[in-house]
Amino acid sequence: MGENEPSGWPGVLHREGRTLCRLPGDPSELGPGPGTKGQGAVFHNPAMAGSRTRSVLLLQYCIEAGLLGEGTIYALDGLSASGIRARRWLNELPSESANRISATMGDMDPAALDWAMLCHEEFPPSHGKGELLQHLGDLRKSVLEHGRHWVDIDPYGSPLPFLDTAVQSLARRGVIEVSATDSAALSGSSKSALLRRYGARVYTDGLAHDSGLRVLLASLARTAARHERSVIPLLSVWDSHHLRVSALVKRGVEGANRVEESLGWRVAEPTKSEVSVSISAALHPHTTLDSDSLPMHCFLPLNHPIDRADKRVSGPMWIGALGDSGAMASMSEERAVGLSSPMYDENDPLAWSERDCEREKRSVVRSVRHLSEEAAVIDAPHLILVDDLASWLGSGSPVSPSKMVEKLRKEGHRAAVSRYGKPSFRTDAPWDAIVSATDV
Repeated sequence: MGENEPSGWPGVLHREGRTLCRLPGDPSELGPGPGTKGQGAVFHNPAMAGSRTRSVLLLQYCIEAGLLGEGTIYALDGLSASGIRARRWLNELPSESANRISATMGDMDPAALDWAMLCHEEFPPSHGKGELLQHLGDLRKSVLEHGRHWVDIDPYGSPLPFLDTAVQSLARRGVIEVSATDSAALSGSSKSALLRRYGARVYTDGLAHDSGLRVLLASLARTAARHERSVIPLLSVWDSHHLRVSALVKRGVEGANRVEESLGWRVAEPTKSEVSVSISAALHPHTTLDSDSLPMHCFLPLNHPIDRADKRVSGPMWIGALGDSGAMASMSEERAVGLSSPMYDENDPLAWSERDCEREKRSVVRSVRHLSEEAAVIDAPHLILVDDLASWLGSGSPVSPSKMVEKLRKEGHRAAVSRYGKPSFRTDAPWDAIVSATDV
């Protein structure tokens, strides 16, 4: 072992996306989620690979769209572990984008930072651009050292302990990405933890994870408002064991004062009266209310009186769009492959075959599946699970999401297959149009 090499070096060579790293152990032997922490000297969760791919694409979009200004972009991977996220930013972004980035990996484990920096030295970006720094210490202290344009929070469990300082650290305009692995709480399975941490309730139906994303966004929006800032969601994804939201945060009292306009409730099995209120508040498309079948869900504004003992009610939650159409449209499969898919090289240090490269390419493509298509309807009020729809209408076998989308588009409505983790689609169609589209 060299004088400056950490214990266990050089370990196991591993590739994620286009980026090579060394780890003390084989990551394929670890399962997803916080339970695997402590099984190796340097924590690395392969189940978050898709999240990191989307982070690369989102950062590139925000640079191209001018959302991060024109100068140096100070980015922080606040709980970096193996450091692979920050290294992928630099390695996989085009040279002109990477050249603007000063990325800091923050962690409380000096061994993790040693491994990450040695990996960066051994496998630097091919274009040689960008800056990678390390910071040993607690994120809640290090994050406030200077203004950041990009802050990533990927903790073990709830991100709430880190939100206040992370939001305060952002420049006048910056992006925050927040992961939450306490999905049992956010999706309503652990009701006490959900109420204690987030002050919310979630009905445990098929939309529980969508509700969880909205509760997480509401927490972020309220945190931002306390610091005279407002949020614009860019991307919200339920992926395997975690929920993740990304948002543009802008400083300004006026936007912060309007935070409650984007908050409210989701009601399952709503009454005619509740659907009427939702339509009047422009939270639901106008639909016939004297039909035999009312919608499965509707949103209600925050000021609507709610019986908190009513198990049908979820919230308070974000009731606006879960993402930005431009950001999501940029996350096409072609863009993902162009930035993050490895290319076959006969001199590859990992000795990957063309088949190995193709396997990683498929993984990269899966990470963005349906996102660019869903972009056009991410503001739509309906997220419809086709299995639940068939059961609700008593119509027998579920219609495929793609067929529902095709029918609704022919009728002039916006619709797209959803990225959501269950077969589903989003649409702005009135409920009676959705019911009609289920007729074979």
